[in-house]
Amino acid sequence: MVAGIDIGSITTDALLFDKEKGIAGYTILLTGADSRKVAEVAVDKVLAELGKGPSDLEYIIATGCGRKRASLAKEAITEITCIAKGVIHLFPEARTIIDIGGQDTKAVRIDSKGRVVEFEMNDKCAAGTGRFIEVMANALKVDLDRIGELSLEHRKELTISSICTVFAESEVISLVSEGEELEDILYGIHRAIADRTMGLVNRLGGVEREVVMAGGVAKNIGVVRALEKVMDTDIKIPFEPQVISALGAALLALEKVS
Repeated sequence: MVAGIDIGSITTDALLFDKEKGIAGYTILLTGADSRKVAEVAVDKVLAELGKGPSDLEYIIATGCGRKRASLAKEAITEITCIAKGVIHLFPEARTIIDIGGQDTKAVRIDSKGRVVEFEMNDKCAAGTGRFIEVMANALKVDLDRIGELSLEHRKELTISSICTVFAESEVISLVSEGEELEDILYGIHRAIADRTMGLVNRLGGVEREVVMAGGVAKNIGVVRALEKVMDTDIKIPFEPQVISALGAALLALEKVS
């Protein structure tokens, strides 16, 4: 059995993979201040649920922005490579990957073997990321888990023109004061994320089907539907979009012991 650990800015995910049975188990924990410790806790948690111990793991690969702090990993590999590996395992026809996490957005083009052809990444600004959505949800005093569904009830296609999180928050507050409906504002927020993400995809030369979305924001149906509209295609969502990098890391670890 092997393991993949994805240490992200918001969550740390651990996934165990058995070469005979496939995915054996996984967990998602908040990263917090001690990423080294939470990586160990995440692996131990999955092992305990399976009735296994550290000696049952043959190889561990870490990925994510905190990958070099995973002391129990034998190797650290970039999340771009791991995302591609995880996606192609689940979706063999995938060619375009959108990954929106807490702090960055990635657009990745892959080939039929899951190798990265090229990618674009927004990691210098919170606009269009999970953090952007959190700020907007707080400004509107709406539960983060509800904003996606609520946005689908929009009747007007409002535009959020600001690409900066701070300015966009002010714009949203102004729309509230102008009496715009909550659902319409939420649609505008999700459309702004979709448009910004499409900008990354266009730098790759446009959409190449099939499209798969990973990362925590893939759980927001409002963002998914807005992306499908601007891309003019259906988007496939994995069984648990937050663990795709960890899955890819585990698959790469399996190659080391096969």
